[in-house]
Amino acid sequence: MVKFQRTMVATTALAIALSQGTAFAQSADSAPADDTSAAAEIVVTGTRIPVAGLTSSSPVVSTGEQQIKLQAALTVEDFSTKLPQLSGGVRQGSQGSDAFGAQVLELRNFGQSRSLVLIDGTRATPFSFRNSADVNSIPASLIKRVDVLTGGAAAVYGADAVAGVVNFILNDDFEGMRGTATSRLSQHGGAQYGGSLMVGTGLGDRGHIVIAADYTQRDLIRAGQRDWAETPNQTIPSIGGVFTDVASGRKFGFTDSGAFTTNPSATSNISNRYPLVSPLKRINAAALFKYEITPQIEAYGRVMYNNSRTQETGTPGATPVSVNRTVSISESNPYLTDDIRNQLTFVNGAAQVNVSRSLAELGLINYETERNTLQVQTGLRGPLTGATKWNVYAQYGRSTEHTLITGDGLVTSSTGANKFDSIVNSVNIFGPNQSGIAEALGSSIEGFDRKRDQFVTAATLSGTLEELFSLPAGPIGFAVGLEYRRETASINQDTALLTGNTYRQGVQSAYSGDFDVKELYGEVLVPVLRDLPLIRKLDVGGAYRLSDYNMFGTHGTWKVEGNWEVDGNLRLRGTYQRVLRTPNFGEFAAGMSSLPFSNLVTVDRLKPRYGGDPCVLGTGDAAQCARFGAPAVGSANSTSASYLTGNYYYGGNPDIKPETGYTTTLGAVFTPRFLPGLNVTVDWYELDLRGAVGVIQPIAAITSCYVTNPTASNPLCSLVTRNADGTFKDAYVNNQNLGRLLQRGFDISASYTLHPAFLPGEGLRLSYQGNIVTSYLIQANSTVSAVQCKGTFGATCSSDGTTLVQPDYRHTAGLSWLFDKGVIQFDWQRIGKVKSSTVGSTETISAQNTFDLSASYEFTDAITFSAGIYNLFDKNPPYVSTGGVFNTFPDTYDILGRTIGFSLTAHI
Repeated sequence: MVKFQRTMVATTALAIALSQGTAFAQSADSAPADDTSAAAEIVVTGTRIPVAGLTSSSPVVSTGEQQIKLQAALTVEDFSTKLPQLSGGVRQGSQGSDAFGAQVLELRNFGQSRSLVLIDGTRATPFSFRNSADVNSIPASLIKRVDVLTGGAAAVYGADAVAGVVNFILNDDFEGMRGTATSRLSQHGGAQYGGSLMVGTGLGDRGHIVIAADYTQRDLIRAGQRDWAETPNQTIPSIGGVFTDVASGRKFGFTDSGAFTTNPSATSNISNRYPLVSPLKRINAAALFKYEITPQIEAYGRVMYNNSRTQETGTPGATPVSVNRTVSISESNPYLTDDIRNQLTFVNGAAQVNVSRSLAELGLINYETERNTLQVQTGLRGPLTGATKWNVYAQYGRSTEHTLITGDGLVTSSTGANKFDSIVNSVNIFGPNQSGIAEALGSSIEGFDRKRDQFVTAATLSGTLEELFSLPAGPIGFAVGLEYRRETASINQDTALLTGNTYRQGVQSAYSGDFDVKELYGEVLVPVLRDLPLIRKLDVGGAYRLSDYNMFGTHGTWKVEGNWEVDGNLRLRGTYQRVLRTPNFGEFAAGMSSLPFSNLVTVDRLKPRYGGDPCVLGTGDAAQCARFGAPAVGSANSTSASYLTGNYYYGGNPDIKPETGYTTTLGAVFTPRFLPGLNVTVDWYELDLRGAVGVIQPIAAITSCYVTNPTASNPLCSLVTRNADGTFKDAYVNNQNLGRLLQRGFDISASYTLHPAFLPGEGLRLSYQGNIVTSYLIQANSTVSAVQCKGTFGATCSSDGTTLVQPDYRHTAGLSWLFDKGVIQFDWQRIGKVKSSTVGSTETISAQNTFDLSASYEFTDAITFSAGIYNLFDKNPPYVSTGGVFNTFPDTYDILGRTIGFSLTAHI
């Protein structure tokens, strides 16, 4: 009832905002990123050349403060998921991820480590062992604009900008005091709420400082709160237990409610308790400053601190631990009822009993993680001459994590004795919810102490050569500089994890690593022609970066680019770049870890990595199956946990090399004078990455070995071994420079503002951002054929196992009614139809459409209210029969349902 009342309040508030008949116009930041209507000091994401009126040669999509407000955004995820170029990444619904509550961006399904996150043009602090940053550590209230540059930018920003960069521009000019309270309430349960306070003031007439603090809280959502997340096949060993008297073979057990039975069910289902959305508590604090020491020297910098506390299921999944052991039950066991005693055979005062039982009393597997992220930057900059500027800065960032694992326990004691064996006669193990089991067997495990440090220092000289000479078309722009970066990482584990002495965690490794890189870089922009027929402006440019890594050798990255403004109606642009990604710590420094192979059929997040044995299912090549000693067709259940008897081994590879590739973009910008207010951009792109670092999951290795390339020499066959009886034993998925990722497509962006005389207000704005993928080839290994992955879903076509949906079409379209003091906006997100990438599957997911309605109104100069209904028609995520998590893909589709958001801002 309370949730319903909250929803009604929020809906009423939205209706009030909509009924006012006035709203303020969208700010200029919703225009294309290369709009030059603003004043002289525009800094374009993708270059360090500070030339007034410079336009971008690369596709850049911007999201501004107003759009963030209209989404009632408390976290970056609340608005970033609307951008079609951002394919997925790790989100609030990514249960079982090793990101432990972080939000990680991913461009174009190229993997989270191939998208570089920047803050005001410099690197954000990464976390964990990957190159990715937790963008939840960036205060949403402090963001002025977010630029998404696609097509690569390694020559300008360094390694990892393969698919592109996401640049968060912070509001370092804010004046006054602003407080905001925001809530997002989901109709079917779940909420986010928080507040922020920002203060900005001048430091005399020579500087400025902005201080901001945010608090955000997100509630836990369990699977049982969403009908579509019910998983009837998600069974675990009986929570009441199944007991077999070894001597007689008699079985007995207990129902989930605790009733004794001689016909026990072997399984239970408690999946409605599993977490669907991770709870989050987050504190952000930041300070931005700049101060003119002399007219030639300005000091500037930022300090950013984030504390995030989250809970999720971690890599083993939520499933509680279980036992399947034969133990000795004493005849004097005080917990034996007459019903139990009558089923047992005692010899010399003891009965041998096989116990198959979930230890649900320990609770679900839960990773309680606290992450602290700190970044400190300071620099000096100023004019060297009237046409050149210099900039020197240094920044240090550190991310530390500590994870407490609950719901698990130690298998053996310090003396090596099995702990379950030792309690069967002193603790009641018969029936569900028995007291004493958790105290006797449960143990909090201190795991995953992770630390990342990053130090960057750079010096840049930029400007134009106009004081030396100018070409007929204008002065040459340039930027030259040098940069040093050092990164370290370490992961320490509890002894129980290192030795594998837990029920569910497998064997984890501890490791540390470091690398540094010294770099020289330069950019040039040459104006070639001006004010000629069909050539209003023609510029060409280029960039080069030479990088000397102590671990990975010396590499050069470069780009060439061109901008041709035909006239006031049409501009053409293009880039061609060589890009580079260096291995992350998990890829080159990690030791060997393992999980039970059977986790691939018992843990939702891991299920896409295994699809059964083709030899047993009847889809495999008969000669190949016989060659490797596989069981006969139909002779076993190859999707049962007992079929996967060994371990799933994964880890780093010290011999791994950097990935290299080439990106191409060709685009056109249309601003027709005959239709004022219309702006259309169309960009074709190609991303071609060679030596892509990755792993071959068992599903791909098995399919290649027994279905698509059934030859004795197929090297993928050795990645999944068999036992003497033919069942699968072990899987090996170490990182390797495997193959190639090649994607081609189009980005389309359009906006049109019109002013119909019959409509009150300032006009209507139509907007559209779309991505069309024309081809996406993934070649897992040079020995196998490339797979066409456009318009598919499933692990076969995931470049890093994170985002499992690869649509060939996405868009966000909007209609905004603009007023003097506000806006009413209707948005439409569409994700195209996809089909299963699993060989032989015919399953498809139809195109998905969701709609948002939002409004903002400025009551006074000091008070603004924004509200919205997101997923307006309460669209459920699509159902998928296999390969998903909770029957769907939370990395791509909305899992919250209809959500009401509202935000109240006071600015003085």
